[in-house]
Amino acid sequence: MNSLDIRFLHRLHFSADQAASLKRIGEYKGRQELFVRQTPQVLETLKQTAIIESSESSNRLEGITAPHARVEALVRQSTNPRNRPEQEIAGYRDALSLIHESAQHMPFTQNVILQLHATIHRYLPVDGGKWKKNDNAIVEKNADGSLRRVRFKPVDALATPEAMDKLVNRYKEALDTHQQEPLVIVPAAILDFLCIHPFTDGNGRVGRLATLLLLYHFDYQVGRYISLERLFEESKESYYETLEASSQGWHEGKHDLLPWLTYFWGVLNKAYREFEERVGQIKTGRGSKTDQIRQAIERKLGPFAISDIEGDCPGISRDMVRVVLRQLRDEGAIQAQGKGRGAKWLRKKQ
Repeated sequence: MNSLDIRFLHRLHFSADQAASLKRIGEYKGRQELFVRQTPQVLETLKQTAIIESSESSNRLEGITAPHARVEALVRQSTNPRNRPEQEIAGYRDALSLIHESAQHMPFTQNVILQLHATIHRYLPVDGGKWKKNDNAIVEKNADGSLRRVRFKPVDALATPEAMDKLVNRYKEALDTHQQEPLVIVPAAILDFLCIHPFTDGNGRVGRLATLLLLYHFDYQVGRYISLERLFEESKESYYETLEASSQGWHEGKHDLLPWLTYFWGVLNKAYREFEERVGQIKTGRGSKTDQIRQAIERKLGPFAISDIEGDCPGISRDMVRVVLRQLRDEGAIQAQGKGRGAKWLRKKQ
């Protein structure tokens, strides 16, 4: 679509900082295989943690929440969804698993996008996997749910099938015919998808799933081990602000893609940096056990149990985790919720 028009792409110019950000991602990718050959147990732990965090964060960005323990149980498939939020989380879990297992066999086509949408709705009494039938809008709401303002007016429902056809065709042309840089084309395609807003519900979640899928196509594997959705949620103000900034003038092809590109590259750099830090510390012993535990706690967005931290820090004893939890409690950084075996901890907002 509009961001993938070759004339638009040729007008893009990057600053020295933006070029350096792209270069760093390339360097991380170059070292990727080295880190992927680390201890299988460590990588499996990272994968499981990433799926849990992704399922939780991507849905929470849309106001869909469930207790962390329930999210973890759903992702590990040790329980069945009991209400609508859990059905949505279970559907996202299935879509993530599909991408992790079959990304190379899932090209960026209308059918694959519809498949992802159908998958996240598979446990709901709604008909997923179909384009919207009514016009919609990207809106900002007040705390009470009332409308504050319209952020963006997407493509009309009647024009959506044609718009999606143009999107996937221009995406292919930009890469295959015009040999454009994937790290520009992938986020550009995601912006166009979100500006089309082709579904009645689930556009944000499908957009984030498509992000993971397209990065896999170019061997950017970091989303397998570090939750990109969690990083989007942790910086959600910038996430929404840059999407809105880059969508202004989109219908006319006069929008500024750079705010979204810069943010997107920043998230990728942060994900790779976190991946190397976590695998490197565990494999080589670099960094104290206390540091590893503190970093695991800093990544927690909701209530967590001692077992959650143990899972993120293989090889560190429960007694050591307890020591660090008490230190952080005394520092005022976390607080306890409940007592006994079912006790949870929660980071205090700074």
